[in-house]
Amino acid sequence: MSEKFVLNETSYFGKGAREELAGEIQKRGFKKVFLVSDKSLVEAGVTGKVEEVLNKAGIPYDLYDEIKPNPTIENVTDGVNACKKSKADLIVAVGGGSSIDTAKGISIVMTNPEHSDIKSLNGAVNTLNRGMPLIALPTTAGTAAEVTINYVITDEDAKVKMVCVDPNDIPILAIIDSELMGSMPKSLAAATGMDALTHAVEGYITKAHNDMSDMFHMQAIKMIFKYLPSAVNEKDPVAVEKMGMAQYIAGMGFSNVGLGIVHSMAHQLGAVYDTPHGIANAMLLPTVMRFNGENPETAGRFREILMNIGRPDAKDLNDQDVINTFVWMISELSKAVGITTTIKDYGAKEEDFEMLAEKAMNDPCKPGNPREVTKEDFIELYRRAM
Repeated sequence: MSEKFVLNETSYFGKGAREELAGEIQKRGFKKVFLVSDKSLVEAGVTGKVEEVLNKAGIPYDLYDEIKPNPTIENVTDGVNACKKSKADLIVAVGGGSSIDTAKGISIVMTNPEHSDIKSLNGAVNTLNRGMPLIALPTTAGTAAEVTINYVITDEDAKVKMVCVDPNDIPILAIIDSELMGSMPKSLAAATGMDALTHAVEGYITKAHNDMSDMFHMQAIKMIFKYLPSAVNEKDPVAVEKMGMAQYIAGMGFSNVGLGIVHSMAHQLGAVYDTPHGIANAMLLPTVMRFNGENPETAGRFREILMNIGRPDAKDLNDQDVINTFVWMISELSKAVGITTTIKDYGAKEEDFEMLAEKAMNDPCKPGNPREVTKEDFIELYRRAM
């Protein structure tokens, strides 16, 4: 059976990489930009760094910044209307997963108007047309939305996160500029970094993993364990740049092989309690990895990871010690970057667990989990994460 891999056409990495934006726009013949960002980045002057590049090159643009941290159907719909009014021929997204995911939704609907009901984009959707051209400049080192074929939009009425999977949404160009990421507050840098780790770990153990994805995920895991603490706590420029690359590398992997139930559970916390996605993943990752490690094959994958992140003695440990050591190392990394909360701190209530579990059972990430999971398992995992 063949294995399919979808990646960006072109990417730029490094300090000041945003300066490449104008030349790429002009070379490709685009005339006007629809700039998608969020108000916090605009107010912090981060979006302005990209606007300076456009202004200096005389490239006209309109700004759309009505985006929530967990972007909604309304954000996408309003963005489509604003994009049509703008008459732009290129979308440029500046921000974290919220901005880039919203831009992806706008991009798809602009060229596939039959999907103007955003709910129709939930799951794996075979849209007919490539989305409106999109260039992504991430400002966080976590979601890897600039390189994936996925985007997540919240259906506020149903209180569920729609995981939209569509190769037609992938940006034509990604620009990973560490100067844009360097302005992240510590809490956001920590949350998005743990999001990247979750992507890499779940991608490494998912059912569909292969030699290509293993290469990406293992490298990302090694880099995140090495560079995340100094990127968060000291804002070390080299570490920030390395985290930008690590999360991108993880994205190249999981976009093609899927994730697991950390994401199935985290999506529900975001939809119901508006929990930031990276924080939700960080809180759930140790609990779920202990559960998944009871699968002997997965424990073996944990052993491989440990041997690559400074624990060569893992080759001689029994499976239970491997699981304990791996979970401990994840928890210690989370503490090292200041994440010590539990799902209870973000409003989770035991009486909601059955409802959350039902939603998690229908999440598109669930089938990729290496261990089968029941509704009762989900309820117990939420309980343990309290």
